[in-house]
Amino acid sequence: MTVMTIWRIPVAIDVRPWFADHCFDGKVVLPAVETMALLAAEVAGNHPEIDGLVMNNVRFARFLEIPEGSIHIAALIECNQHENGSIYAKLLSRRPGQTMTRLQEHGEILFSPAGEKQTPVFEFDREPQTAPAMMIPAEQVYRELVPFGPGYHTLQGDLHLGDKVAWGRLQAPVVAISDRVRERIGSPFPLDGAFHAACVLGQRTVDFVPFPVGFDRRIILHPTQPGVSYCTTVELLSLTSDELLFDLHIFNDQGQVFESVTGLRMRDVSGGKIKPPEWMKR
Repeated sequence: MTVMTIWRIPVAIDVRPWFADHCFDGKVVLPAVETMALLAAEVAGNHPEIDGLVMNNVRFARFLEIPEGSIHIAALIECNQHENGSIYAKLLSRRPGQTMTRLQEHGEILFSPAGEKQTPVFEFDREPQTAPAMMIPAEQVYRELVPFGPGYHTLQGDLHLGDKVAWGRLQAPVVAISDRVRERIGSPFPLDGAFHAACVLGQRTVDFVPFPVGFDRRIILHPTQPGVSYCTTVELLSLTSDELLFDLHIFNDQGQVFESVTGLRMRDVSGGKIKPPEWMKR
């Protein structure tokens, strides 16, 4: 694809109180789901011809740290528009160096013009026929496996784990924030909870704690709503020594799919510092 136009927009990201619950290596970081919402908001606000409900070639390059006591985070959104009308949106920040300021990339998404979305065909078991090999209460998940604060305790009840599939329940919290983009693409919390389920399923298989680094495609069929309960299934498709590949779905009790992520890639981003507990090993 040939790039036609490139532009950058400075943004001030509002730091929400619950961001402090989302930490890595003792530092508060911007959640990946918030990066997606931020980029979707910028593209939707300036390019109504773009379908913000389909996100392709998503990549999370590195964490954007939130300094203690921050009210806003200064960042940049870079948009690259191609000749076919699609837009690559990237979240950047400036990193001061000894001699010059450098740009760091934190995430990117390819958005396509509206009308290109194809109706997906989903094949998944709302309630897998095989009995789970393990059931872990959500309280234990967030205490020992995904140590985030209460703002991101989206998984509820017991998380069921099979050999290559996880299934559980998600609860989208009610938070004191509303905007048109979130109303359009839905609450970010259910997808974050589905990522948590994938992280736990991966810990049964590899000797590291996997974090999402990107995925092929996200399709939002219906926006998830604050205060509503959903279900999720996560399937492990393949693995190598340093990467796990998943598909996941979020749906309601009637089996209506709200969104899906295909080709979710998860890796060790801690350099081997964070390991699963011994009791998780098969």
